[in-house]
Amino acid sequence: MQIHVLQHVPFEGPAGIADWAQRRGHALAVSQLYAGDALPAPGEFDRLVVMGGPMSVGDAHAYPWLADELRFIADAIASGKSVVGVCLGAQLIAAALGARVYRHAHKEIGWVPVRLAARGRALDLCDGLPAEQTVFHWHGDTFDLPAGAVHLAQSEACANQAFLVGGRVLGLQFHLESTPASVAALCEHCADEIVPGRWVQSAAEMRAAEPELYAGIGRTLELLLDRLPA
Repeated sequence: MQIHVLQHVPFEGPAGIADWAQRRGHALAVSQLYAGDALPAPGEFDRLVVMGGPMSVGDAHAYPWLADELRFIADAIASGKSVVGVCLGAQLIAAALGARVYRHAHKEIGWVPVRLAARGRALDLCDGLPAEQTVFHWHGDTFDLPAGAVHLAQSEACANQAFLVGGRVLGLQFHLESTPASVAALCEHCADEIVPGRWVQSAAEMRAAEPELYAGIGRTLELLLDRLPA
């Protein structure tokens, strides 16, 4: 499989997704949009992966490439490509499909549990996943579910944590791809976002996560990426 990653900032790369691709023997290329890289041609990839970033979907005035990226994501979905969005990437998918993306009432930063939604539990894609799992978050925005989306997961702080559209477009508000290095990078580069809140942990708490947490999200990530049709 040919995988193409859209990356928005230097410190939020594919991390565990790249590790998975290497283990499976999939080719992986990256467009660093923040550095002016071009978007790929449609024939250059089977699966598109849209990463996170500190900007918001509506920040095209500051990041002009966001408008082109939104159109590109919409075209990729319309052409039947497999698409995976992480955090900002999930918000971009939602926006590309006509759903509202907006500032949430709460920031969710750190290791917080998510629960499978009722419709998510019924899908083959989620068969065998934990009913509740502690995963890594870093977001202040949220989204409405796109038309026709299957609601996959929720947390106490945020109702819409994951969705599936058309069986092959997966939006994840949280970061299953996280590694100790990627969490440390977020804590360093986005330290100004770590403000007191019910669902905001300190950098020390986030970086002290036990290896079992990383192993757990890694297993869930692999299962989802393996099962999602290319």
